[in-house]
Amino acid sequence: MLEWLLCTYHVQLLAPSLPFEMLKNRSHKGFSYSLVTDVARVTDNPADQLVAALNNNRTAKKESTLYDNPGLGCIALQYIKAYQGDCSVVGGEDAKKPSDSQFADTFAPNCGVTASTLSQITGRLVACQSKYVEPSKVFSEILMKDSKSLEILYNKNHTEVGAGVTGTDGGGPYFWCVLFSNGKRNSSFTVEGGEAKITRPGCFSGANDVCSSANWPRSITLWSYIATAFIAAAYAFDLER
Repeated sequence: MLEWLLCTYHVQLLAPSLPFEMLKNRSHKGFSYSLVTDVARVTDNPADQLVAALNNNRTAKKESTLYDNPGLGCIALQYIKAYQGDCSVVGGEDAKKPSDSQFADTFAPNCGVTASTLSQITGRLVACQSKYVEPSKVFSEILMKDSKSLEILYNKNHTEVGAGVTGTDGGGPYFWCVLFSNGKRNSSFTVEGGEAKITRPGCFSGANDVCSSANWPRSITLWSYIATAFIAAAYAFDLER
């Protein structure tokens, strides 16, 4: 099982921005991104917008578009909720990740995903940011940090993707997660009744659901004045089911 972890710190505050904006025909850190024209498929949901940026970049590199699986998206949201707002363990020397057993024991039931349809996770990208950043910037400036991130993005074993995003107490920190799988459309991460459970707070992709920061926690705790650093982490390893 191969695992890769990147930890970096940034002291510049990035202003919150909810609208999805892509710059046409630009390149950044070895990859390109262009204006998403299929706007009808991009809802007012940052998780959907993150997947749109990801797929747009893959097609710009002649790679296939990944199916946005709502069951996998819901599990991505559950994955970051498992951190319980602790940004410090997303990356660095104390980095942790939810146990593989939680996929079947906790994440799937919380989403209404049939455990027997869980497929192999072929890659993970996880980030924690103190301030809300628009999805296109999360993709280009935080998740895509170096060649290993690109290797995860363009992995030919991926067939589907799911993304989750949530704030924490007081709004921040904000957690972002992208899970990749090699499952088969309509037969992997299938959900009871055909729709994944909407589990607030947070947003996940593929749900045909309008979701924004209004759906995130507002209570005031220590996280209200969290430091300006962010930690980004990316994982590329297999899960054995």
